[in-house]
Amino acid sequence: MTSKAPRSSQIDTARNTLCRSPFLSVKLSQLLVSGYLKSSISTIERRYGLSSQTSGLLASFNEVGNTLLIVFVSYLGSRVHRPRLIGCGALLVSLAGFLMALPHFITGPYKYDHSVASTFSNTTDLCQPRALGAWANLSDASCTPHASRENHEVLLVMFMAQALLGIGGVPIQPFGISYIDDFASERNSPLYLGILFSLTVIGPGVAFMLGSAMLQFYVDIDKVSTAEVQLTSKDPRWVGAWWLGFLVAASLVALCALPYFFFPREMPKEVARGKDRASKKREDMLSQLRPRSQHMESLSLLEFIRRFPVVLLRNLRHPTYLLVVLAQVNISAMVAGLATFMGKFLERQFSLTASLANMIIGAVNIPGAMVGIVVGGAILKRFQMSLRQCSALCVLGMLLCLLMAFPLLFLGCPTQKVAGVTHWDRPSSGFGHHDLACNARCRCPKWGFNPVCGSDGVEYTSPCSAGCSSITLHPDSSILNYSGCSCIGGPGPAGVARPGTCGTGCSHLFVPFVVLSCLAGILASMSHTPSFMLILRSIHPEDKSFAVGIQFMLLRVLAWMPGPVLYGSAIDTSCMLWERRCERRAACRYYDNTLFRHRYLGLQFFFEVGAFLCFGAVYLILRKQEREASQEEETKAEPEKEKLAGNSTKSPESRV
Repeated sequence: MTSKAPRSSQIDTARNTLCRSPFLSVKLSQLLVSGYLKSSISTIERRYGLSSQTSGLLASFNEVGNTLLIVFVSYLGSRVHRPRLIGCGALLVSLAGFLMALPHFITGPYKYDHSVASTFSNTTDLCQPRALGAWANLSDASCTPHASRENHEVLLVMFMAQALLGIGGVPIQPFGISYIDDFASERNSPLYLGILFSLTVIGPGVAFMLGSAMLQFYVDIDKVSTAEVQLTSKDPRWVGAWWLGFLVAASLVALCALPYFFFPREMPKEVARGKDRASKKREDMLSQLRPRSQHMESLSLLEFIRRFPVVLLRNLRHPTYLLVVLAQVNISAMVAGLATFMGKFLERQFSLTASLANMIIGAVNIPGAMVGIVVGGAILKRFQMSLRQCSALCVLGMLLCLLMAFPLLFLGCPTQKVAGVTHWDRPSSGFGHHDLACNARCRCPKWGFNPVCGSDGVEYTSPCSAGCSSITLHPDSSILNYSGCSCIGGPGPAGVARPGTCGTGCSHLFVPFVVLSCLAGILASMSHTPSFMLILRSIHPEDKSFAVGIQFMLLRVLAWMPGPVLYGSAIDTSCMLWERRCERRAACRYYDNTLFRHRYLGLQFFFEVGAFLCFGAVYLILRKQEREASQEEETKAEPEKEKLAGNSTKSPESRV
């Protein structure tokens, strides 16, 4: 009998650990689906002609379904079979991933402007004065009623997929946390939850690395042979296989969801070895609170909804809670915008490929944020900080973050010279049309886009806009250079251009930018754990679960939903030349790099200042409360001191 008990506890522990492993994997794969969109957002913009505002709305749309259902999930609690509901949610996430990849299969091959005849088109964008009919731009030629309808269908499918992604992700986090905490031992529960929270950072990092790998393949790898593709990943017209990552992530979610349908509704409580008195005391306290929690679970849905606004207002009237949540709103809005468009920013500022930009984010920036979270928690544990000290740590972290982030506003590249956009020999009309006297005889397609870099250091939107009349090919039929270009002069071989953009030419600033941005991310993330402790310790214990739910709801409504849209709108205002598809404005082709940098990083700096001011106000409030508490203690202690002093002045006889 004595040998069976330890063995049964070991079996229970092993089974509980195995049951928690699929949850961690399903959480990681779910974050892969949601994070992968951000890694491929600039590629999807280029493929389907989306503005940054539209892509930002798409990236934040998953929060709509999540926000609408989070209150009902809070109500359900342990009333339902949580593992099965997590499995159903994971299957919805998997379906959303497959739907995100669907537009690739319902649309035709990706078409881009060519300089030589190919299997896609027999048109050319060289200067050919006598053949006016040959310059029909591919985007104009493909502008049919079906093409216009196709674009709306693509957006509809993607927005539906994002809504499903938000709905499917609702049960995973709250039910998973409660399921682990209910059946894990007091000793192991923080470890399991710590691993879970770390996945919220690791997941997006893996998603960006997946995006880096997938975007190296051509978008139509399943439709055309590689010999027919005349582009390289460095070409501004290149579109990577953005859909492949969604298929990979969605398949992983589906596989990880299956074990959840075989989980028990409840598992035996995990027994930790060597329980100490503190853990036993805590379990006794929890057992005393169980009748209260069971009473909360007995509430009807209408009573729960009726009580929700009362608890909401009670917590929002608490100054510490309100200010900390507002600080987190500022940080979350900043993170939402940076995560969505940081890849695009690096591509445009430093002339990086989408694959390399994603690798930098996934390998440097996101691990840096994880390091900051760990350091903040370690400092908190090492020094056993009070609430005022927690707020001081948040203030210090945000202050140092501001000092690191401010130089980023000046670490960037100037806008390259683009003929007809930023550089012309006579005034441009409207959207930067190619109104150059040197190419007037060419009658170039209005919206053609096949950038070339002239020997004079000026970039042209196409060989035609540079006035080039001939082409030189490599033995493998790839383009070596263009010649006979009437618009190109200056030093070097006159009238010659090479394919591709001229680039921004400031690669020496890239490493300092990455280092400073990584340090700023580490310092800002240090406030993550202390800010959560400020919330958990400053509210009534009976309101803790409600307060955390309200906190996440406010973060979604005020930060994660509007953040990407706000950043996307700011980016769009810095565009200098828009692509036109079917007489509508599509993706941006050239940005004012300085304006892009100032507005994009300026928003980041604005939100960091907001978080710093909120944490500063929390510190002042807590310091004032500590002083008032110490004064009250001194006031209460004075009569005791006077009484003791009076007794000491009495003679021994009188005391006798």
